[in-house]
Amino acid sequence: MNLYKRGLVVGKFCPLHKGHELLINRAQEACEELLLVSYTKPEFPGLDPARREGWLRAQFPQAVVVALDDARLAALCAVRGVPARSLPHNDDEGDEHRHFMGWLCWTVLALPVDAVFSSEDYGPGFAGVLERHYAMGAVAHVSVDQARALVPVSGTLVRQDPQAHSAFLSPIVRADFVMSVCVLGGESSGKTTLTQALARHFETEWVAEYGRELWESQDGVLAYDDLLKIGREQLRREAQTLLAARRWLFCDTSPLTTYFYCVEMFGKAELELAQLAEHRYDLVLLCAPDFPFIQDGTRRDGDFRARQHAWYQAELARRGIAFVDVSGTVAERIRQVVQLLAERNPT
Repeated sequence: MNLYKRGLVVGKFCPLHKGHELLINRAQEACEELLLVSYTKPEFPGLDPARREGWLRAQFPQAVVVALDDARLAALCAVRGVPARSLPHNDDEGDEHRHFMGWLCWTVLALPVDAVFSSEDYGPGFAGVLERHYAMGAVAHVSVDQARALVPVSGTLVRQDPQAHSAFLSPIVRADFVMSVCVLGGESSGKTTLTQALARHFETEWVAEYGRELWESQDGVLAYDDLLKIGREQLRREAQTLLAARRWLFCDTSPLTTYFYCVEMFGKAELELAQLAEHRYDLVLLCAPDFPFIQDGTRRDGDFRARQHAWYQAELARRGIAFVDVSGTVAERIRQVVQLLAERNPT
């Protein structure tokens, strides 16, 4: 039997970590309904309200989730016919935040609460303000793991380097901090070798080329409809592998390659495949065709490789996708990429 009708959990959730999840799970167990509110002012880079809302909705689909910045709050007030106000600053006095939350729950959302759950020492005072000014009855405060004994997590440290503290993040949250690296190149340009080598170097995951897997399973025959299937499955596997990757995910090809082969083989491509080819990565590497061409029985020839490489250069430029050329031996290419990624993510 639930102890409370509607509970409230407020936090930055920047990012959502397992300490937050413990708190929210305890609140869900004790309440008929749960309201989760996320706001921070100023915002932290890369932790916008849409992202925070996505995590909360995915992990707690039964809760009412409200993730705010000033623009979202103004839009919410306009819908409810309530005069807008700004979010309090993170450095404002505690009472400013308490009264803001009372106003938000009572006036804007029309969702008064009878319990506040927190892991902080402000909790009792928060519940007291709500009870005295914004409720029709008692508002309890329930403290959950304030000493951080069950989940010894520091939100500040996790925010500074989510990957270094990934043990405190659920897979769906951790995946959002993994940078995706797509390796492109013409036939026999060493992209698969490089992708695997980079994954080994960084002790993370890589995604193989599904198109080749399907081609081999069908004895070297691909139908027109197979190409859209390949594009869809490639991205599905990337999304799935993100959940297990650490800091970087290396992808051997992309739907852009599938689109190229579809047009090359059939002179056309489905609109959906063209849209899948627009999928963006955090970094695109383009392997130079400076390896000796090796014919493994599945490839065309060196002239086709050169034409394919030129197509990538032109198509990436046309789409406004930045890319980095890598060349030389496998060891030289690895050194180039390691230096590049160290510059992009020094932690």
